[in-house]
Amino acid sequence: MNTNENYFKVNKETWNNKVKVHAKSNMYDLDAFKKGKSSLMLYEIEALGDVKGKSLLHLQCHFGQDTLSWSRLGAKCMGIDLSDEGIKLAKNLNDELGLDAEFVCCNVLNTSEFIKDTFDIVFTSYGVIGWLPDLKPWGKMIAERLKNGGTFFIAEFHPIVWMFDYQEDKPVMKYGYMQDAVIYEEYEGTYANQESKMVSKEYGWNHGLSEVVSALSEAGLHIEFLKEYDESPYNVLPDLIETESGMFVTKKNKLYPLIFTLKAIKI
Repeated sequence: MNTNENYFKVNKETWNNKVKVHAKSNMYDLDAFKKGKSSLMLYEIEALGDVKGKSLLHLQCHFGQDTLSWSRLGAKCMGIDLSDEGIKLAKNLNDELGLDAEFVCCNVLNTSEFIKDTFDIVFTSYGVIGWLPDLKPWGKMIAERLKNGGTFFIAEFHPIVWMFDYQEDKPVMKYGYMQDAVIYEEYEGTYANQESKMVSKEYGWNHGLSEVVSALSEAGLHIEFLKEYDESPYNVLPDLIETESGMFVTKKNKLYPLIFTLKAIKI
């Protein structure tokens, strides 16, 4: 087993544990979701528009809330995730809600080994690329799974966000913007429930925006736009304050971007 496989194994175990905690959390609010509340955020809804009748592949779907939200909007969806517990819960939710999404458990980098269909849309969002040591195979896989003329969209936390260590009382800039070396963190709790006693053990990697763009463009995708935002739809970082619009910003005058979005077309 190579080093990355060891890292993935540890991450998988952590995410299996997170599923159990997140399914009961206020952040994921499963009760409201089951009653019809969408888990999708403004950035992705505005970028992808009407998805009715379109096929959609959701990468790193956790336990499928966004996948099922797209399904409710009329897309024919498939979600993949590393966590077997996540995929198990996603399938149960799909059945309970009477939807027609499908779910596959696999490492996102191995998607093409498990899924041979091509899709109108490949979608991924919020806390995804930091689990991948190299984005070139990721970009290649996305191109393989898109139909000609198909759309890839990502909404993700900005690389600057990941330069900080949030385990101290105040965030400390500790990691490189384009750091090649793996980053290991071990802490109690999870972003959706900081009071939880579960121990998160995580291996991750930092990727600058140029790496994201290059991985996709070198795979044959045309970048339609790259946007940066100083507001986050999620309150998952220390010392954020909520705006009137329901977004979250840093207390100190929006010093750096929190989110980026990118839309690309397979040409």
